Amino acid sequence: MKRIALLLAVTVVFAIPSVGNAAATAYSATLNGPNEAPPNASPGTGSTTIFYDAAAHTMRVVVTFAGLTAGTTASHIHCCVAPPGAAGVATTTPNFAGFLLGVTSGLYDNTLDLTSAGSWNPAFITAHGGTPAGAESALAAGLSAGQAYLNIHTSAFPGGEIRGFLVIPPTAPEVSSAIPALSEWAVILLIASIATIGLVAVRRRRR
Repeated sequence: MKRIALLLAVTVVFAIPSVGNAAATAYSATLNGPNEAPPNASPGTGSTTIFYDAAAHTMRVVVTFAGLTAGTTASHIHCCVAPPGAAGVATTTPNFAGFLLGVTSGLYDNTLDLTSAGSWNPAFITAHGGTPAGAESALAAGLSAGQAYLNIHTSAFPGGEIRGFLVIPPTAPEVSSAIPALSEWAVILLIASIATIGLVAVRRRRR
């Protein structure tokens, strides 16, 4: 019984997924009309933070926006050009998968698999070696140089109503890309509880 309890405790401890062992670089931007090319007077505002994980080849995109003058028609990341210029679309066209369309405000949160051609504009892949890996390398370089921007297009501003160039926030170091979802936390707590029970059983047996 002692050996079984000890084995259970050790097994569940090592079964707990590692949290925070992988890091993604965060890039943020304020989205508004004056940041567009050419600038516009839209009252719309927004913010975005993306988390690029070079090891996992993923990019989580979080966007909030409000006050647009018309419904959204597309959103994506453009690369690569120095501010305040304009560049072609790098990510999926016409918009991120699942991005809200026809609305003037909203929240978007999705993770892109950068190894998939479906996460990219085909023209961007062609221009950078013909593979998703080449496209990822180009976008990573553009992000690092501050030459990529997120754009939200609307029917009132087909060329883009609000946008912002993505930069590393001055006070934000690398952040974890392995933060579990709420359901995963529940599993972790359950496993931890089982591990505790197993260790207690071992100690009681020793007494």
